[in-house]
Amino acid sequence: MVDTARYPLIESGTAWTEAVSAVRDDLRRDGCSVLRDFVRPALLDVLREECAELAPSAHFDSEIVNAYNIATDAPLPEGHPGRMTMERGNAFVARDRIPASAIIQRLYTSAVFRRFVADCFELPIVHELADPLSGLVLNVVEPGMSHPWHFDVNEFTVSMLTQDSETGGVFEYCPNIRSAEAENFDDVRSVLTGDGGRLVRELTLRPGDLQLFKGRYSLHRVTAVHGTTARHSAIFAYSERQGVIGSVERTRQLFGRVLPAHLAAARRSVRGDTLLD
Repeated sequence: MVDTARYPLIESGTAWTEAVSAVRDDLRRDGCSVLRDFVRPALLDVLREECAELAPSAHFDSEIVNAYNIATDAPLPEGHPGRMTMERGNAFVARDRIPASAIIQRLYTSAVFRRFVADCFELPIVHELADPLSGLVLNVVEPGMSHPWHFDVNEFTVSMLTQDSETGGVFEYCPNIRSAEAENFDDVRSVLTGDGGRLVRELTLRPGDLQLFKGRYSLHRVTAVHGTTARHSAIFAYSERQGVIGSVERTRQLFGRVLPAHLAAARRSVRGDTLLD
């Protein structure tokens, strides 16, 4: 599936060192790195067709959200960016709807791919999420819809565009706008009000490109999609910890349902940091 001549997945030789070093440099500097044409060109049509067949099973629920995906009526002080709301119009296909034979599922479950991801993020190991719905998802943004400004729950995210829109659907992000120690609410608010253009970068993605991103600390969005073609992207969620399962509230928000695993996890959940979310 992967152009391993360009991106060796196993540590051996100069090509691996150059590929991984380039990603690490990008992540340190920008919080984001793109591996162009990661999937072999001969498989791009298969990648697109497989995901297009899955798209109709996405859970869609347009709702009003904030950048932190917390309750919009949370008791926050005047001027707090968490009080600024947007419409979320994207949809998600849950992992249990994605067959084992699909390219994105085969990549997600590959131990070799997972090892490569860990190497790129300079981590000793990463694990698949134990969450039966959110470990691997297909993000669907239909024409007229967008995925507004938000932070990820996971510290790092791996994704791949599988179908591009005709126009719009641009990935924009604010690299390292906050840290584990500082929320930097003033900068976040300036971006949400449209006054923080100096903090925003645009990223051109093509189907088959692999994106590695530190979305926990970088505010980001997908702008409104235009034309007649939806934007599809696979999101591969990994964690440094084993057994990670999403919250009941967030899972229901994204997929319209929760499973017994989510209810059980809620009773033993432990926060990894003190960020708003």
